[in-house]
Amino acid sequence: MPYVVSNGIRYYYEERGQGAPLLLIMGLGSEGSVWEEHVRAWEPHYRCILVDNRGTGRSDAPPGPYTTRMMADDAAGLLTAIGIDQAHIVGISMGGAIAQELALGHPDLVRSLVLVSTWPRCDPYAATVFEMFSAVRAACTPAEFTRMVQLWIYAPPFYQDADRVAELVEKQRAVPERPVTQQAYAAQCEACITHDTRDRLGRIQAPTLITVGELDIFTPLAFSRAIHERVVGSEMVIFPGCGHVHHWEDLTRFNQTVLAFLQRQSARR
Repeated sequence: MPYVVSNGIRYYYEERGQGAPLLLIMGLGSEGSVWEEHVRAWEPHYRCILVDNRGTGRSDAPPGPYTTRMMADDAAGLLTAIGIDQAHIVGISMGGAIAQELALGHPDLVRSLVLVSTWPRCDPYAATVFEMFSAVRAACTPAEFTRMVQLWIYAPPFYQDADRVAELVEKQRAVPERPVTQQAYAAQCEACITHDTRDRLGRIQAPTLITVGELDIFTPLAFSRAIHERVVGSEMVIFPGCGHVHHWEDLTRFNQTVLAFLQRQSARR
C-alpha cells in the first residue's frame, strides 16, 4: 500500500489513471475512496491521486488540534515526495478548505483549483453546525449519525426519488471498514471551524472553478459567492435543486463540468 511520510505523519494515497496529475481531497470524516464515482470519469484523462486526510482511512490520526493549513501541508508533502511539480486540485467541503490553503501556501504546486461546496470562513451558524456534528456523533450510533448528516447534505428533491433513497438507506446500514475515531473527527471539525482564508483569497493565482448546490443549507450559496468575489477570474457553477452533495445528486453533470474545466486549463499550456 502506498504511503509517504509527510508533515510528520504516515500519509496514505492511491493513484488511478494516467496523464497530468489530479489531486483529490475529500471532506469531513471521509477517506479518499469516496471519490470512486468521480475517478471513473476522470482517470481516462488524468493521473488521479486520492488521499486520506490525517485522521481518516489509512493515514495517521495524531491527537489534535488539526487545521486546514496543516492538512494542506500534508498534501503538499505528498506531491513533493512522489515527484510532482504541479497538479490540478479538486477539494470537496473540508477538502475545498484544504485546497484553498494549498493554493495559498504552495502556489507553485497548483495548476488549477476546483472548490466544491466549501467556505472561506465560518459564520456563527456554520461553526455551531460543526460543533453539533461532533457532539451528536459522540452521543449516537454510527447509523443514526449518518442518517442525520444525510438530511443536511442532500436537498429535499433528492428524497422524492424512492429508489435513490432506498439505496442511500442501504449504504447507511453499512459498517465502515476503517471508522474515524471520535478524537480525529472532533479535530477535523475544529479545523473546519477555524478555517479562515477570506482576507487572503485575492492572492490565489490558479485558475479556479467553484461549484455549489442551489439548496445547500450546510455550506450555502453565499459562501461560494464570497469565494467567487475574491478569487480573481474564478468561475462559479450553481447546480439547481441540489444540496451540499450536488456532486452526487447530479453526478454526470458534475463530472462533465469539472472535466471540461480541467481540460481547458490543460490546453492552455
